[in-house]
Amino acid sequence: MSQHPLIDLANTREVKQATGFKKIAAELRGEDLSELYNQELANAPRRADAGKKYFVSHNTKLASERRTGRDGEHVSIALVANCRSTGNGLRLPDDEGTLQLIHALVPLKSAQPDKEKGDDDPNLGVDRIDMIGIGTDNRMAVICVRFLAPDAKRVGVGDTPLRALLEGLANCAIATTNRDALQSEITERGGAAMVDEPPILYVLGSKRYWELCRKREAQKGAVWIRELQRLGNEIERDIGVTVRYVGLTLQGDPGWNYADGSPTLDDRPELTGSWESTAGKVKPKPRPRPKKIDPADIIVEADLSRPVRRYAITESFQAGDRIDHPTLGSGVVQGEVGRGKINVLFGEKRSLLIHDRV
Repeated sequence: MSQHPLIDLANTREVKQATGFKKIAAELRGEDLSELYNQELANAPRRADAGKKYFVSHNTKLASERRTGRDGEHVSIALVANCRSTGNGLRLPDDEGTLQLIHALVPLKSAQPDKEKGDDDPNLGVDRIDMIGIGTDNRMAVICVRFLAPDAKRVGVGDTPLRALLEGLANCAIATTNRDALQSEITERGGAAMVDEPPILYVLGSKRYWELCRKREAQKGAVWIRELQRLGNEIERDIGVTVRYVGLTLQGDPGWNYADGSPTLDDRPELTGSWESTAGKVKPKPRPRPKKIDPADIIVEADLSRPVRRYAITESFQAGDRIDHPTLGSGVVQGEVGRGKINVLFGEKRSLLIHDRV
């Protein structure tokens, strides 16, 4: 195992499986993640100590046109550019203020992994933060992006919400260890001073991403949503990191263009809730309706307090009476069937007889 247990956990087969991550999420607890988070804090690579910047320019060639598998990168670049050009942050749902985006595709490695060090290398498995910014109450914001265009038919292999949460949590630990260096570069960009508190993790998924994730499970994904909401609450309680699951709506498909040689939004983006407030409530299975019993299947037992009576059409009978028929034998009256008729059970056979005729 490497020095980054949260990253290792995020890359396990079960967490990456569309059918398996729900079970793992249900088994995880905040106190367990707290231990892993502390290891991430202790083993975080320190890029500034190696004389390297966090806010570096992205690869302009790779971002000059749409490419398979890079929509998440391009929408991150476009969102940050929008905030810079307008000077405005993105309004968060539920009146939680604004999210000011500072930089996209923030590298975290202090150097390329050294094969000779193996698992002892603090850079092993570490990648980058999709976006970094300043969120509610001037807390550092670490944004993990999951983007699918409106016409997407499926979620990428291994791209589960639980994996995004764990990767984002590991990035929060690394960013916290390097808070001073990040603050210095944020200040250079004209950003506000961050408070000395644990960051806010925003798992930001496009509307289509959340829609397709919910189609993977019965009841529109209520079970895994409930577990992710619980984990978010426990992470804030045991670690201090606030977790927010947020939706992103763009105008158009995919919602940006490359007219200027770099991803530029077609229109103002909108942040929404990832799912409705009741989505995590699992509806109980309805109780099976009792089967209707055919009256013909109900057997009326003989009333032994009444004497056995000889059958005659002029006699009047009621349910439970015992009768003696000259040809059919002994029977028990089951009840009236219309006017002047009775249903009589002779052994296992039912017969319709006339009675009460004057």
